[in-house]
Amino acid sequence: MKGKMKNLFDKPAFDEIVERINKLSPGSQRQWGKMNVDQMLAHCVISLQAASGEKYFPPRLIGKLIGRFLKFTIMKERPVPKNSPTNPAFVITETAGFEKEKERLLQLVNNFHTGGEAKCTTNPHSFFCKLTPVQWGTLMYKHLDHHLKQFGV
Repeated sequence: MKGKMKNLFDKPAFDEIVERINKLSPGSQRQWGKMNVDQMLAHCVISLQAASGEKYFPPRLIGKLIGRFLKFTIMKERPVPKNSPTNPAFVITETAGFEKEKERLLQLVNNFHTGGEAKCTTNPHSFFCKLTPVQWGTLMYKHLDHHLKQFGV
């Protein structure tokens, strides 16, 4: 029997993510992809801003066409594939620096967790379209897990 999907609203998953973020350093090296650690932190900040409704990125055409079908694949108990495509709005070139981005990410992870399902956005995801709060929480955990693994933590 498979275990319950990890979800950023759940305390053990939240604690795990915070602990792993805190293991990052300015010298953390990527194991795949193109981002440096500062860019990864800023990229994760934007995704949590979208999940909380602080920022809105409308669904893109490709998402409207296939996103709702792929949503069920991403919600399964397997990691996000390396080098998965990214919405161009989430590609980071400028950052505020490691410490500032890490602080912003930890604050947003905390706000998302403590706000719970009730404070989760009702906006559609830019690729997967309509998501329930539980799906948002699962997706945010999986997204953070993916990028933390990318940097070896």
